[in-house]
Amino acid sequence: MGTEVSDALDASLRLVRAQAALVRRFDARLGGLHGVSLADFTMLLRLGQAPGGRMRRVDLAEALGLTASGVTRGLAPLERIGLVTRESDARDARVAYASLTGTGKLRLKEMLATAEETAAEIFAGPAWSAEDLGLLSVLLTRLGGTGLPGHGSAPR
Repeated sequence: MGTEVSDALDASLRLVRAQAALVRRFDARLGGLHGVSLADFTMLLRLGQAPGGRMRRVDLAEALGLTASGVTRGLAPLERIGLVTRESDARDARVAYASLTGTGKLRLKEMLATAEETAAEIFAGPAWSAEDLGLLSVLLTRLGGTGLPGHGSAPR
């Protein structure tokens, strides 16, 4: 006697497994070439897209879907290796910023090239058409997945 699984649960579990496979692939590439994880890269990328390469830590947490303590834990090793620095607000000591260092900006450019290459390999044709990729973006957005600023969910 088998246990029946609904289509919704099956789709959910497939998505979780696909996400884990993507994270492993990006972690392997980014870790092997740059010594950072996908989570580190995502944090650096968000900072790199912010005006002046800096964001309030609470805004970074919101953008990444993390808690404030999650951002603090994530930024600590990036601060130790000199990619990010912590800044205070001159007018309000309660406000803390995370800011890319000069080294962080340079390293981020290298990481971005690696991440773009990895994504291109994952979604290479003929298995993936531009329409497939657009549809996937729309469907993931419907599930609450947010893309990068300036990237809509509609096919391009």
